[in-house]
Amino acid sequence: MAIPSHALEADFPKFAQTIRHLREDDLEFRSTSDNYHKLDKEIRGLEERGVATDDNHFNQLKIRRAHMKDRLYQQIVRENGSA
Repeated sequence: MAIPSHALEADFPKFAQTIRHLREDDLEFRSTSDNYHKLDKEIRGLEERGVATDDNHFNQLKIRRAHMKDRLYQQIVRENGSA
């Protein structure tokens, strides 16, 4: 079974245009979102291999992904409000 992606565009479809704009025009946003997507891919790979849910390293990765997503979301909302 495939584990769903947590891609920003999939999780925040109403902000897809803003996300594309930020990726094109904001190097920091692009770098952070690239790192976010790499981390998401790593986590999905672990989930597909059946890593134990009580694995501390796995949980720390998921927490890091959540924090990164929150920072990116805040930036998306700020940009969308100023558009």
